[in-house]
Amino acid sequence: MSSMQTSNRNKPDPVITDIAQYALNYNIKSSEAYNTARLCLMDTLGCGLEALSYPACTKLMGPIVPGATMQNGAKVPGTSFQLDPVTAAFNIGCMIRWLDFNDTWLAAEWGHPSDNLGGILAVADWLSRTAVASGQKPLTMRDVLTAMIKAHEIQGVIALQNSFNRVGLDHVVLVKVASTAVVCSLLKLSLEETTNAISNAWIDGQSLRTYRHAPNTGSRKSWAAGDATSRAVRLALMASKGEMGYPTALSAKTWGFYDVLFKGKPFQFERCYSSYVMENILFKISYPAEFHAQTAVECAIKLHPNIKNKISSIKKITITTHESAIRIIDKSGPLNNPADRDHCIQYMVAIGLLTGQLTAADYEDNVANNPLIDELRKKMVCIENPKWTKDYLDPKNRSIANAVQLQFNDGTKSENIITEYPVGHRRRRKEGIPLLEAKFKTNLGRKFPEKQRLSIAKLCEKQKALENTPVHEFVDLFAI
Repeated sequence: MSSMQTSNRNKPDPVITDIAQYALNYNIKSSEAYNTARLCLMDTLGCGLEALSYPACTKLMGPIVPGATMQNGAKVPGTSFQLDPVTAAFNIGCMIRWLDFNDTWLAAEWGHPSDNLGGILAVADWLSRTAVASGQKPLTMRDVLTAMIKAHEIQGVIALQNSFNRVGLDHVVLVKVASTAVVCSLLKLSLEETTNAISNAWIDGQSLRTYRHAPNTGSRKSWAAGDATSRAVRLALMASKGEMGYPTALSAKTWGFYDVLFKGKPFQFERCYSSYVMENILFKISYPAEFHAQTAVECAIKLHPNIKNKISSIKKITITTHESAIRIIDKSGPLNNPADRDHCIQYMVAIGLLTGQLTAADYEDNVANNPLIDELRKKMVCIENPKWTKDYLDPKNRSIANAVQLQFNDGTKSENIITEYPVGHRRRRKEGIPLLEAKFKTNLGRKFPEKQRLSIAKLCEKQKALENTPVHEFVDLFAI
């Protein structure tokens, strides 16, 4: 039997070429996208600043080797670190994602497109400082916002119809691919160099989702995106030195991504790349909770005032939800750490019912030790509403619906509280923006004195002023 294989190299997979062409050449014309990117920048950096209050996060900050700093390197906001762009990308990406509080995209695959800011900001800052040191013009924050819009679009459009979680892969593969593409653009690489880098991003061994699910849920889910965006920076820098690519990294028979990791199925697309994702991004404004549970927590908190004195009388709690929530965050049994708890819809609903709030601190052991939490969890049942599952996937709706209703020992029931769209949804943008701005100012107050805090907030409120600011000057505002 012959196993002869042809060594002829084909043209690059169209999926790879389309990503590269978009990253390098597409002109973003949407003012809504740029304004939303500004809000996203504020919120994302604010989430990172809040994470710096947690030792589990800060122990991973800084250079890999103590003392390995870099002149004209990228600065890590909220710290005194100045690092090479690969390490800085990990630091920024890690702090952004640590508390599960940055923006979200939900479709066949989900994820957090602002995770890409780790690589974008690190590279843009490093390039700007290097340019100024050699007497050249730095990049501006307009360049950063453009890269954010494009990274959101690449990650989000691929996610619309292609589910990586169903084959056991984590969504950070899309962070790696999107970051690679836009970092190549910041580096002003050619189309060939960019396709080479993107092909290597697809070829990499991809993260398994096991660290997000029982029995292995753990803190890697909080640094996985930092790892992905920093890897993207490395791959882009290698491509800039002439490292080769692999044209059919996706489609190669037997050895390509599709056959090895995607059950032989090519990616499907419902739309071309533009600025759709940034315009429709979901902000986590109120609660640091896995996004499928945002509206469930909102329902629980609405119930709290009327049932806070009747906790012992609760017989049953019914959570009506959509299929993705049941598949990802419907959990019973022991929850071993904060990463386990913030991916359990029952835990988050229990906190909302008991306290009328949900903060990042509520996932820590001292709160989780409250026996009432597990008592309530045992009384909960999750059921699917098929219409909500359909609406979740419908591009015209993109709802994330949940309902919570309590049944008491005497046979009476609470109101069935239903919330279809969280406050961070585009449909509630007018309501959400003031809350998002308040969240940002609160997070600035965690790290900076008043004068510095006011200076940052004032700049971020002004679209044109922010866009015209050199990147290194913007990042310097966040220095400790």
